[in-house]
Amino acid sequence: MAEKSRILIIGATGYIGKFIAAASTKAGHPTFALIRESTLSNPDKANLVQEIKSSGIDIVPGDISDHDGLVKAIKEVDVVISTVGKDQLANQDKLIAAIKEAGNIKRFFPSEFGNDVDRVHAVDPAKTAFGIKAKVRRTVEAEGIPYTYVSSNLFAGYFLPALSQPRLAAKAPPRDEVVILGDGNAKAIYNFEEDIASYTIRAVDDVRTLNKILYIRPPENIYSLDELVVLWEKKIGNTLERIYIPEEQVLKDIQESSGHNSMILSISHSVFVKEIKPTSR
Repeated sequence: MAEKSRILIIGATGYIGKFIAAASTKAGHPTFALIRESTLSNPDKANLVQEIKSSGIDIVPGDISDHDGLVKAIKEVDVVISTVGKDQLANQDKLIAAIKEAGNIKRFFPSEFGNDVDRVHAVDPAKTAFGIKAKVRRTVEAEGIPYTYVSSNLFAGYFLPALSQPRLAAKAPPRDEVVILGDGNAKAIYNFEEDIASYTIRAVDDVRTLNKILYIRPPENIYSLDELVVLWEKKIGNTLERIYIPEEQVLKDIQESSGHNSMILSISHSVFVKEIKPTSR
């Protein structure tokens, strides 16, 4: 049996990063997590850091901006998986430079875990974030670094609890009225975070995913908002009032929103209004 690849995860304390770190150790990969000193000393992160340690992951204190330290950490592994958040996406050029200098990495997974950024139709602020991810792809390819891009679509654990409502603070789907962006017919793909992590780790040593985009889209996970509402209505035995928001109003709401709300609305617009068509790649 071939030896399991050694994996370094950048962003293991983040939203999707913690799932990928857990999946890596579960699959038997020697797993390392590069974690900033500020995170290690943060009381709010203490439980998560201890959980990472207890799972058998080796913590490597460091920062993506420390080139020499990053190169040293990369030389100890075979695969690098980046799960950094939107504020760190552009800084992945530093990670690419370190991987290039180390010269030993057989696979790099840049921080994607969403829509295929080369095919998505979006407005700002999502457009800018997708553009940064696309630029990272081009840099990876230009440097000749072996890669896999993971297009996992929507996080089910994030979007489904509130039935993909524009405001996702709700802990459960609505029971009286439901807001639907667009006409409700656009198909979206929902994948649970644990499944995304499992598929990502399986791709690490799979030659079929080398220099390819890994699309995670089980047919059973594809639904339009109208279809989801019907399923929910059957479950609760009640018919919801549907409030359809036309694209013009969605775009206006995006412009009038700010911060996280604006980002979520613009992502929702790209998925539920514009819709991403399947690809054969």
